[in-house]
Amino acid sequence: MPSTSPRDRIHWIARIERRVHAWRERRARRHGRKPTVLVFPGYGGEGWVRVLGRVLIVPPTKRTKSGELASVRGWRSFLGIPVGYSTVRITIGDETHEVVADRGGVIDARIEAKLEPGWQLVRMAVEDGEPGESLVQIVAPGMRHGVVSDVDDTVMVTALPRPLLAAWNSFVLDEHARQPVPGMAVLLGRLTRQQQGLPMVYLSTGAWNVAPTLTRFLNRHLFPAGSLLLTDWGPTHDRWFRSGSDHKATNLRRLAEEFPDVRWLLIGDDGQHDDAIYTAFASEYPQSVAGVAIRRLSPAEAVLAGGRTAVNDHSGASIPWVTADDGAGLAERLEAVGLLDPES
Repeated sequence: MPSTSPRDRIHWIARIERRVHAWRERRARRHGRKPTVLVFPGYGGEGWVRVLGRVLIVPPTKRTKSGELASVRGWRSFLGIPVGYSTVRITIGDETHEVVADRGGVIDARIEAKLEPGWQLVRMAVEDGEPGESLVQIVAPGMRHGVVSDVDDTVMVTALPRPLLAAWNSFVLDEHARQPVPGMAVLLGRLTRQQQGLPMVYLSTGAWNVAPTLTRFLNRHLFPAGSLLLTDWGPTHDRWFRSGSDHKATNLRRLAEEFPDVRWLLIGDDGQHDDAIYTAFASEYPQSVAGVAIRRLSPAEAVLAGGRTAVNDHSGASIPWVTADDGAGLAERLEAVGLLDPES
């Protein structure tokens, strides 16, 4: 029986996508445009760091007459041309490492590094371009608590599950028109202030393309700084689109294995599959879950999102599960079960 090559196992749409990107890259280079690296907030522990970024040829940035960034429509976030298999130089402290981006230009690498706990600087450069930089959160060895939060309809009102509305919110809506979920910035801020250096992770099924927009949104609405774990919307070797549920489940398992002593408070909403994902994770890694907080969509949001997912009965769970309509309601319930300090 003839063997099957790795190329034969790649979904045909993924091969087409790669050819389109290659054509766009060649065309951009002929016009003198060069790749750059967008560096995203990562995290690390004692002796290592997970660095995240993406190599892109990006369109020119528009600015206002005062020099500030112009208002950005969502579709502009998807105009960047991913540059696959680029060699990227990563500078952490006094050491430089080289890694190779994947076929979508994404960099997701664990690198040995001795960094002090707290937020530390990482730089990345490709070819002869100017380096990009971002901070990574190094978790102290004695840390015992952390927060993982979904983004869509948990911290940002998006009504993402419904395809047409997802397209509107992702590609059309001005980033300044996006609205935060009431009370969530205050809640997450209180949670992260309970312990200095507490790790904050934003885990979303959103595309890496929107990471700069998401970062500006979080800063604008005073959400606490945190690591970003997004995904690539493109096709994989065996399917048209990546599974958002698999993305979340995989990264939760990774966090549990990288920080076995940390117990995470998991925050999500009932408009996607967060309850089911968190239930499965808590069953698999009970020692890694401090509690779960699920935000209930409003009736209007539930209609726009195509309905709510069923939330299981967790009254008999060994860890606290709380639900409420907004951040203030979740804060009250988290205080009641001892997961939020009333004085924070």
